Amino acid sequence: MNTALDLAYRAARAWIDGLDERSVAATASLMDLKRSFAGPLPYEGSSAEEVVQALARDAGPGMHGNAGGRFFAWVIGGGLESALAADWLVTTWDQNATVYASSPASAVIEETAGEWIKELLDLPRDASFAFTSGCQMAHMTSLAAARAALLRRVGWNVEEDGLVGAPGIRVLTSDQRHVTVDRAVRFLGIGRKAIDQLKTDGDGRVSPAVLDGALSDSSTPTMLVLNAADLNIGACDAFRELISMAHSAGAWVHIDGAFGLFERASRTYRHLLDGVELADSWATDGHKWLNVPFDCGIAIIADREAHRTAMTSSASYVAPTTIARDQSDWNPEYSRRARGVPVYAALKQLGRSGMEALVDRCCAHCASIVEGIGELPAPRSLQGQRSIKGCSGSLGLALHLRKTMLLPTKRFKKSMPLAKPSSPARPGATSAPCASAWLIGAPASRM
Repeated sequence: MNTALDLAYRAARAWIDGLDERSVAATASLMDLKRSFAGPLPYEGSSAEEVVQALARDAGPGMHGNAGGRFFAWVIGGGLESALAADWLVTTWDQNATVYASSPASAVIEETAGEWIKELLDLPRDASFAFTSGCQMAHMTSLAAARAALLRRVGWNVEEDGLVGAPGIRVLTSDQRHVTVDRAVRFLGIGRKAIDQLKTDGDGRVSPAVLDGALSDSSTPTMLVLNAADLNIGACDAFRELISMAHSAGAWVHIDGAFGLFERASRTYRHLLDGVELADSWATDGHKWLNVPFDCGIAIIADREAHRTAMTSSASYVAPTTIARDQSDWNPEYSRRARGVPVYAALKQLGRSGMEALVDRCCAHCASIVEGIGELPAPRSLQGQRSIKGCSGSLGLALHLRKTMLLPTKRFKKSMPLAKPSSPARPGATSAPCASAWLIGAPASRM
């Protein structure tokens, strides 16, 4: 029986099974793809089977093999088997996971997943959370809470009165920040002109002296965004010292931990994020180190009241509940898929020890690559133009290992030979051998 669902399943298996051999890059040209898909809307429809067959046949050559172990670009890629399967179920169930009443199981599963994430990352257990479409919206959600809290302190209710006539807000950020921070500031109506860029040092970190100067320069309500593994070299800011300074000045501290925040799951590397738990909000991605399918971001916010105030809404046709968690109280979307379900599945499959092993293995692979490059004639670091030899404990030395390494050793070697794994990151290191992830593809899910 060749139903559309059967055809889709077989096409999915064939795609995953072929990742090791198929071209990593898309092979179809723009004109090829336009010939396959462009054209006028057909008057007569096609069968579901014909549509799925054509999609699998014609779209495949236009897809990258980013779920395999040979992909070296961008922080995108594979997924755990349980997470991929759970995502299929989420699509099949077709629930609007916005309130408990519209999808009871989704609400409970997402609540559990959020609690597990806080436990795994050792962040405040009484913090609130939201599963968003990605770190972009996790930033926006977190900074919306920051906006509400900061303006409330100076007697302004932004949810009721808007920003016209409101006191100004400034945003202190690293000069190594990700562009999604700027977009979040724009989306919230604060504007790019409110951003004060902090110059980083040779290790890519904000120095206490630079921050002190910026904090003492103005009494304007302030947000400070720090990096838990920046995009370019994987640097982690000195959280304990910087957060203490910011809080003394009344600032809200937000952490961009798109991939680096998951180092908290590793006893070997968590010292790189010492003090990050003292911040006011954190943003990370589930579709990076946790390996759940796109799309999944996670916002965690210490001030539950500010978070709920910034996000909650009500309508006469929606029955709020007092006995369960309504996602719409914490999320920007009112129509949303149950993104927390694949997160639940991934954490259930891995457990705490599996997540720790995944992070440690990823870091070991990255360090091996750096050491291997160090054996080449006169390699130079992209960070400070230093020699790579003997420096493999630092992520910023040349490579950005993309996402995770779940691959078994045999399959990984088929994709790329490795040098002997190096020792873990030095206690004094400011970046890990894997925190910023841009080189090696995450695994394909196994069905």
